[in-house]
Amino acid sequence: MESTIDELLVLTIKISKEANTYDQESVTGGIEMKRVYLGVLMALFFAILSLPVNAQQAATIIEQPLSPSTRPKIAIYRSESCGCCTKWGEYIEAEGFPIQDKVVKDMDAFKQANGITPELASCHTAVVEGYVVEGHVPAASINKMLDERPEIRGLTAPGMPMGSPGMETAGIKAEAFDVLAIANDGTTTIYDQIRPK
Repeated sequence: MESTIDELLVLTIKISKEANTYDQESVTGGIEMKRVYLGVLMALFFAILSLPVNAQQAATIIEQPLSPSTRPKIAIYRSESCGCCTKWGEYIEAEGFPIQDKVVKDMDAFKQANGITPELASCHTAVVEGYVVEGHVPAASINKMLDERPEIRGLTAPGMPMGSPGMETAGIKAEAFDVLAIANDGTTTIYDQIRPK
C-alpha cells in the first residue's frame, strides 16, 4: 500500500512539472490542467484505498474455481409416473447440473431413436452435450465422460440397480453394477465399475 502511495506522489510531481512547462501565456489553461490532473489523482488515490490491503488475499479471490452452476444442462426424458427418475434428477441437480425435466409419452420410441436397445435400457434417458445417459448413472461417471470426451454415443446403467443414484432404499443393500460406454456402432464396454462399500 505504501509503495502505491509513493508511486502516486511521484506521478503527481511529474505531472506538476509537465504542467509548468506549458506555454506561459496560457496561465489559465495551465491551472485548469493542474485541476484535471489533481482530480484524476485523487480519484485513483481513493480507488486504491478501497482495495484489499492483503494482495495475496486478492489473488486468492481471483483464482477461485468456477461454481457448480457452470456444469452443462442435462435434459431428462421420463414417463410421467416414474418416481425414481425424479429422484435421479434431484440427485444430478444436487451434483451441480442444471436439469430440464421432460415427460415423454412413448419412452420406448424415444430410446430407440437415441440408440438405446432393450438390453441397455433403464427407466429414463438423459441427454447432455450430445451424449446419451441411460438410467441411474452416477454423476462421477458423467463428469468423467465430459472431461475425457470419448467418441461414444453415451453411457448406460442397464436395468435399475438397487442402491444406484435415485434407487436408494432403506434396509436394502446396494448392489454392485457396471456403467457401460455405448459405442457409436451400438457395442458396449465397461466404463466404470460401481462397487458399494
